[in-house]
Amino acid sequence: MRGRGGGPRLLARGLWVSAECVVTLGVVLLLLVAHQLWWTNREARADAGRTVQSLQREWEEPAPEADLGGDGGEDEGGGGGVRGAGPRPSASGHGAAEGAPGGPAALARSRTAPRWDQAYAVLRIPRIGLTAPVAEGTSKGGVLDRGYVGHYARTAQAGQAGNFALAGHRNTHGEPFRRIDRLRSGDRITVETRDAVYTYTVDKRLAQTAPSDSGVIAPVPRSNITTSVGYSAPGYYLTLTTCTPEFSSRYRLVVWGKLTSMRPR
Repeated sequence: MRGRGGGPRLLARGLWVSAECVVTLGVVLLLLVAHQLWWTNREARADAGRTVQSLQREWEEPAPEADLGGDGGEDEGGGGGVRGAGPRPSASGHGAAEGAPGGPAALARSRTAPRWDQAYAVLRIPRIGLTAPVAEGTSKGGVLDRGYVGHYARTAQAGQAGNFALAGHRNTHGEPFRRIDRLRSGDRITVETRDAVYTYTVDKRLAQTAPSDSGVIAPVPRSNITTSVGYSAPGYYLTLTTCTPEFSSRYRLVVWGKLTSMRPR
């Protein structure tokens, strides 16, 4: 009789163990989802907020003396930019956007690229309530996963002729660009550096393109895939890129703007 009952008992025990494994796996998966959707956002937003405050405190201090004898401080990040993003603007605003030099100190800064992964500007988009630091490069660990917005190396800096191109997470890790699909023509975007505040106005959008579509961050931005979308003449452009659809990295969403004003801090 014992032998006959052994099979059902073993089967029941096996089913019980399997159920426990399924429940445990489910709990682990839920914890992973909570970590990605809640904890990474909490940590990244806190880090980004501290960085914005640190930059603002730093900018209130006197700027360091420029070294005109160096090689411009280029590093592997390229960038071709500035700690203060471009020549010092004049009081007239648009005049400096045409590349007018602001004296030796401004020329020195224009030859100095931000260090790789260095936060050096603050991006503000009132329409979606965004305030986030801008850092050099688009590495995940050093920039994007910290809730920062990343500047594509070798694109123009803020206020310079060409294309000031930025990337940010749409989901998790602070998700600064989660709502950029809500931006519309005429919306205002500001970029603040140690030296100036640059205002861009949203002009065009590309709802979906391939991650390999490098044309969207070219000096004169135009999609290589949807060739009817973009620009055909040099200018002072801003590009925002992020993944789409949400919770996927299959495609890229692109928002473009044009520089409309600049003023010294």
